Amino acid sequence: MKIVQILIGIILLVGGYTIGISFSADTKITEISEKNSEELGEVEDSSGAFMNTNGSKGAEKIHNDNPRLNQNELKVIDLFEAAAPSAVFITTSSYAQSYYSFDITEIPKGSGTGFMWDDEGHIVTNFHVLEGGQKFRVTLADQSSYEAKVVGYEPSKDLAVLKIVAPSDKIKALPKAISSNLKVGQSVYAIGNPFGFDQTLTTGVISALGREITAANGRKIYDVIQTDAAINPGNSGGPLLNSSGELIAVNTAIYSPTGSYSGIGFSIPVDVVSKVVPDLIEFGQVQRPIMGVRFMDDSAFYEKGAMIRNVSKGGPAAKAGLIGVQRNQRGQLLAGDIITAINQTTIESRLEMEEALEGYKPNDLVTIQFLRKGEKYKVQLELESIK
Repeated sequence: MKIVQILIGIILLVGGYTIGISFSADTKITEISEKNSEELGEVEDSSGAFMNTNGSKGAEKIHNDNPRLNQNELKVIDLFEAAAPSAVFITTSSYAQSYYSFDITEIPKGSGTGFMWDDEGHIVTNFHVLEGGQKFRVTLADQSSYEAKVVGYEPSKDLAVLKIVAPSDKIKALPKAISSNLKVGQSVYAIGNPFGFDQTLTTGVISALGREITAANGRKIYDVIQTDAAINPGNSGGPLLNSSGELIAVNTAIYSPTGSYSGIGFSIPVDVVSKVVPDLIEFGQVQRPIMGVRFMDDSAFYEKGAMIRNVSKGGPAAKAGLIGVQRNQRGQLLAGDIITAINQTTIESRLEMEEALEGYKPNDLVTIQFLRKGEKYKVQLELESIK
């Protein structure tokens, strides 16, 4: 009997100690949880959902998953999650015929990035991403894939437009800002597919404004944005965003001896893109103004300026009395008029003349200064559009 009483006493003693430990531990955990909630500025409402202490409903799911993220991190996460569905992965391929079997084989050419321009399925990217390709495929953020057709391209600006046919709920155009008010030092965010790794976010700042780069066809692209946000092969054609998640530029090139990220990337400003893309969508090419002339190559003469090779019949230059290269009665070539200025812009080469014309619109009236047989002349003419 005594032995039974002793055993019962031991059981009660041990049980009480265990209950005491459990209660004490629960109390401590509760205190810690309340303290953390106070530090994080969050409280739990009656439904069990977290709310911020300012009364707003907290929290997107990711905020609850990791309460240690700071406000800057949360903002970048929100920016990426909002913009990522608008960024696309572009793959290009071409066709080749076997010499022996005559079978047609599809050969991968390359890849790049693009983004949704509008709600009609138009995709903006770089021209060099598509160059040399014959077949194009666009993969969206949800991994759905669509064959794309080329709508138009402008090599001089390294821009091109594709179009896909996809359900409307998969099409999400990026909001657009303007690039004329950008400042060196402001934060930027690039979304792309470097080396084929899709949906990659890199961050940085605007390092410089007003840079110039050369397109593949030798034409200058002006007012380019320089950034230190990592841009690698595969990022080309992707969007550069401001801190509000708005499009400010199209990533297009890197400066690197190795071809990889070196801290210097270049992006075409959205103000330029907004001028080019609508023309590409409507006409398939940029509706730039023309004078109705063709120019000689700069190496063919020694004067500074742009020499007219020939003049289109009935064009603006012909109406203004400008003349191109001619032959005299003995068959000798006579120099054409050499344009030295358009309005107040000095012209020293054919390329400078072509670039100067980009600053005008069809129907603009311009003053042309030129040399003919060493004499200076001046005429006015009205620019026309490409027919």
